[in-house]
Amino acid sequence: MKPIRTALPAAALLVLVACGGSKSSTPADNPPPPKRVVFFLGDGMGMATQTAARIYAVGEDGDLAMDTLPETAFIKTHSNDAQVTDSAPSMSAYMTGVKANNEVIAMTPETVAYAPTGDFTTTAVANNGKPVTTLLELAKGAGWGTGVVTTTRVTHATPAATYAHVPHRDAESDIAAQLVPGGAGFNAKLGEGVDVVFGGGRQFFLPKASGGKRADARDLTAELKGKGYAYAASKADFDAIDPAKAAKAVGLFTSSHMSYDFDRDAAKEPSLAEMTLKAIQVLEKNPKGYFLMVEGGRIDHALHETTARKALHDTVAFDNAIKAALDQVKKSDPGLANTLIVVTADHDHTLVLNGYAQRTGKTTASNPGVVGLLRNYTDGSLAKDADGKPYTILGFGNGESRPAGARTTFPDLTDALVSDATYHQEAAIRVSAGSETHGGTDVWLGATGLGAATFKGTMDNTQVFTLVKKASGL
Repeated sequence: MKPIRTALPAAALLVLVACGGSKSSTPADNPPPPKRVVFFLGDGMGMATQTAARIYAVGEDGDLAMDTLPETAFIKTHSNDAQVTDSAPSMSAYMTGVKANNEVIAMTPETVAYAPTGDFTTTAVANNGKPVTTLLELAKGAGWGTGVVTTTRVTHATPAATYAHVPHRDAESDIAAQLVPGGAGFNAKLGEGVDVVFGGGRQFFLPKASGGKRADARDLTAELKGKGYAYAASKADFDAIDPAKAAKAVGLFTSSHMSYDFDRDAAKEPSLAEMTLKAIQVLEKNPKGYFLMVEGGRIDHALHETTARKALHDTVAFDNAIKAALDQVKKSDPGLANTLIVVTADHDHTLVLNGYAQRTGKTTASNPGVVGLLRNYTDGSLAKDADGKPYTILGFGNGESRPAGARTTFPDLTDALVSDATYHQEAAIRVSAGSETHGGTDVWLGATGLGAATFKGTMDNTQVFTLVKKASGL
């Protein structure tokens, strides 16, 4: 056969190579590089919290890892039925592109949030709305690895919105069942199951007879192990998981939420950065890629308590996880050409930075910094309120600490008192203990890598889903 000398279109040349050319040039031998998406969610991490955490950790001139992300946007967070969202519909909007009502997880807008009573099951409200597909489910359908990492219960609103569909976020026993491949209530769109799940919330995986909260007598931890998951209930178990060998892993380190990072015993509970790193190491073995969601969940809880120092400490722990992820993914994708990293929050809180404070620098053992009393920038003197009393740099719009009576009769606040991790900052409006509310202010988003340049301006949270989906090709 004479050689073909006629010029051919590039597409035709590719066909000739595939049919009779070098074996090394076939698509099978040159698969596309894996695509990876790591979606970081700081629960309740409004811009005031983010700013205060930066000052707390590195001072006014410093940068957190999240501050180095080159692309930024502002995100509207309202839900389908409320000006101020809760975590369930906000995370659902990120994951599905659909606005849901408050308390609803990954369901259509008309879904009514029926509060669970007794042994709540989703079948009781089977005709109440429909599930909407999540980014994690799309990733599963594309053959990617999938992971969920959180410092809350893994069945809590934010992590649940990646893999579950329920009309109310409090149906946590149902949410847990959706994670177990082949079991009753399993979410079939998860295929062989979410590959990596790390966090707290063991109580919703165990029957009441074993100290859990399940009324159906199922031990979901045993069922997961039966489906090939490496299981960790402690830091020692976690350390024993070899990411090079483990195909699937579940870690449930506490009965309820994991500890605040300020209080965490490193010998008993892994840090968020450690969980993130191990999740990536397990998932990066998938040649097609992976989708990983990482939540700094206890930022929100400390803000509800108005224990600002704990909230800032957890925000820094969240930032450490971002840095760990960036360092790890850049080992195989230095320019992030095939990796998208997104960092954002689901909603704001009512935290504020008060007055005209002098610069404090970072918080240390000898310097309370931003969690201390406010000193005037002009001369460093303690600032005083209208009653002649010193006050803190950080405060809340509402919260449990709202002193009643004439402040002139109260003892003066001190730096030692207000910088303690258990101190509840004062609030303008008094509410019951632990009930400080979310705020309705837009939140920040930062992005880097694959498709990151499309995140810009002011966007609705539903648009984030669209941009992640487009950038990743899901």
